[in-house]
Amino acid sequence: MERLEQHRLSFGAAAQTYARARPTYPRAALAWALGDTPRRVVDLGAGTGQLTRVALAAGHEVTAVEPDPDMRAEFTRTTPGAACLAGSAEAIPLPDGGADAVVAGTAFHWFDPATAYPEIARVLRPGGVLAPMWNDRDTTLDWTRRLDELIKTAPFHRAALDSFAVSPRFSFAQRAEFRHSVRQTPQGLLNLVSSRSWYLTAAPDEQQRLLAEVRELCATHPELAGRDEFELPYTTVVYRMHRLP
Repeated sequence: MERLEQHRLSFGAAAQTYARARPTYPRAALAWALGDTPRRVVDLGAGTGQLTRVALAAGHEVTAVEPDPDMRAEFTRTTPGAACLAGSAEAIPLPDGGADAVVAGTAFHWFDPATAYPEIARVLRPGGVLAPMWNDRDTTLDWTRRLDELIKTAPFHRAALDSFAVSPRFSFAQRAEFRHSVRQTPQGLLNLVSSRSWYLTAAPDEQQRLLAEVRELCATHPELAGRDEFELPYTTVVYRMHRLP
């Protein structure tokens, strides 16, 4: 748990880079999870507001919750008018049963399921929706597959997915995927790499090695060499479950 805590609280040091580099979420993914009717939504681990802004644009009433003060400050800068409360999935600063939905954008793997599931169930009304989602790089292209080999995500990130089917407080999870892409540049790709927890918690020489390898990929791969811009494809994976009575 100590290692997990080190990683999940590492982002504040790079909050502005995170805000610039991280991709948004397809509105269709949120609509699949929540429907089109405006809801009272809690965005857990809201970071710098990427998913919050999509939910606000869709007409939902959103309260964001984020443990890192530097990320909350950047959230306030990038998402004016939206509330971002100090708290975590394990200690949500909201009353019982007041939310129609809880979402988590590329954050659920940081939660402690034993504590977070009961706390999420507490703030949701009966029948309310829990919808974690992730933006995964699409590795079907040769260069994205090579990038993935260079910057493999920490192996504990997805362990929490195994608990979806066994929580007695929620229905069995349904799953859907939505493809989209983000216009990217070589510098933007370096920013993306340097916004990841495994980079932020690495030793300086390891950080430099990672950035050098990504620069080399951009300079030499035939799909990237000489290009100022390119599309970085993503698959947004969404899970949807309901709070049981």
